[in-house]
Amino acid sequence: MKMKSPNYKLFIFGVFMLLAAVAVDEANGDAMVTGTVFCDQCKDGERSLFDYPLSGMKVAVACSGSDGQVKMWKEETTNWFGNYAFSFDGSPDLSGCYATLSGGGSGQQGSTGCGAAAGPAQGLKLMFKMFDTAIYAVDSLLSQPVQPMPFCPRSASPPPGGVQPPAPPSPSSPTVKLPPMPFLQASACPYEEWTKPEYKCYWKVVEPDTKVAVAFGLIAAGKYGTDMTLREGLQGRGDLYRTLLREATTALLNSYNSVQFRYPTLSVIEHMNWALMGSTQQALQMALRFKRANYGNFGDNNNNNNVRCNFTPCKE
Repeated sequence: MKMKSPNYKLFIFGVFMLLAAVAVDEANGDAMVTGTVFCDQCKDGERSLFDYPLSGMKVAVACSGSDGQVKMWKEETTNWFGNYAFSFDGSPDLSGCYATLSGGGSGQQGSTGCGAAAGPAQGLKLMFKMFDTAIYAVDSLLSQPVQPMPFCPRSASPPPGGVQPPAPPSPSSPTVKLPPMPFLQASACPYEEWTKPEYKCYWKVVEPDTKVAVAFGLIAAGKYGTDMTLREGLQGRGDLYRTLLREATTALLNSYNSVQFRYPTLSVIEHMNWALMGSTQQALQMALRFKRANYGNFGDNNNNNNVRCNFTPCKE
């Protein structure tokens, strides 16, 4: 199962994680470059269901001159969410530059780690430019282990000539029943469930004290400030935009908890930002859509496709 996100989704995702690296009031670069590094666990060269973001990876942005020699080189390290952000003063033209992995973080090396091999470099793509400010996005950079993980699907290549020889008989082997994987199971939990202390172990990627500005980005920071936490966001009611934040936060948590949730993580962030930039009617509609999904209604209009919440009390 392959997942290729449009460039603008990568842009939104990279910009919102910029807050994890620099404070809002300290961002003074004229040109910004954002992207994400993933572990390509199956070594298929593309983003897939089994890949995950890598923290502590060194990323370099390099620019070559007309003679082919590197004239600019800058390194940054990915944050906790696998994102990196570069800032360049003076608004240089980076359209001919590229981003590449230049080193692995601690814990990523070794036969079981994901720093054994680096995927191809990716060119910088201009996403926004106004006056002296430019923002560039980079397609996902991949880092690979020595061997694909055992759970990766195996694709057999057909023999030349188009003739498939009969498979030799093989001795029967006992069926191994894999343990349940909650992340791969469909689940949707309303905000009330996420506030209960007995389910605190389901907060995996973000924590209750994570700032809304860090989770959703610059646009949310302008609307809700830089001090509000996700725990506070789940308590919002009585106001349209607080209700929107409550349901968007719940949808974000559900997307981290289940890969089959109605809105993938990037889609939650994207829809939240568009709702904040749109009219009050658009904000209301998005809040209602998030709420329907959080209560397990994944269908369109009257086509119900109800999904239950798979929470069980956490073990102490």
